[in-house]
Amino acid sequence: MFENMVAALKVQKRKIVFTEGTDPRILEAASRLYKEGVLTPVLLGNPGKIDAAAKELGWPVDGIEKIDPLNYDGFEEMVAKMVELRKGKMDDAACRAALEKSNYFGTMLVKMGKADCLLGGATYSTADTVRPALQLIKARPGSKIVSSCFILYRQTDSGNEMYAMADCAINVDPDENELVEIALETARTASTFSINPNVALLSYSTLGSGKGESVDKMRNAVETLKAMNLDFPVDGELQFDAAFSPTVAKVKAPDSHVAGHANTFIFPDIDAGNIGYKIAQRLGGFEAFGPILQGLNAPINDLSRGCNADEVYKMSIITAALI
Repeated sequence: MFENMVAALKVQKRKIVFTEGTDPRILEAASRLYKEGVLTPVLLGNPGKIDAAAKELGWPVDGIEKIDPLNYDGFEEMVAKMVELRKGKMDDAACRAALEKSNYFGTMLVKMGKADCLLGGATYSTADTVRPALQLIKARPGSKIVSSCFILYRQTDSGNEMYAMADCAINVDPDENELVEIALETARTASTFSINPNVALLSYSTLGSGKGESVDKMRNAVETLKAMNLDFPVDGELQFDAAFSPTVAKVKAPDSHVAGHANTFIFPDIDAGNIGYKIAQRLGGFEAFGPILQGLNAPINDLSRGCNADEVYKMSIITAALI
């Protein structure tokens, strides 16, 4: 899954910021990425504490850039830029206080072009990673919302199996217009992972078999998407079994070009999405990579606080590959 991404990144030499520079999992992943020449890590925190923690753990970080937000030569320039970005919402004092925290400081490094991307959340909450990104990086031109996607991956006897699922972490109850944007962004993310997107908008109804507001919004979103003349197929509303199983699709949606072959699944709300991907992960034996944030001006991604070093390593590669 990662071979092509790693090969490309070794050529591109992208710089990634880690907001939690003393965390053992971050140190292990950063040391590995640096040694293998995959990415150029930047560790935030007190350099002495970072070096001490790395030495104790046995993960060498010599040669890796370490930046202390409390002792940064460009701090005044960064404050001025943040005041400009947050004009009318945060004054000089508030920006200074925020930039003493590595989540805001790291996001500003990306905003100012001193790093290409950021990965946080090993100890920060999702909100503490996403909020600075929304305030400072902001949505990409043409995007009205930021959404999230999970990539589900497992190896089988017949090869790799991968699916994209959204939105499982950010938008609680997206309306039909937001679902359109989520579907478009998720198809884009799926393509990054060499998934040829066949997009199903999921429901408890298949093509009119059920009724309700949730069914209506999924159906309306599909109609909008189909009117866009996209270069990938999309259909819905579909129940998951009709979207996934060719046998069920022949019965429930025989005329659909997506039913039975879907690999990119758009959920009606965060309840369904979060529950759905975790069921697939735990019962299906999939690795779940994400949440991958979509629609931002630069790649900023969030880790689970329960992550391990290997997950940090892989999410770093994913984050940098999304540029």
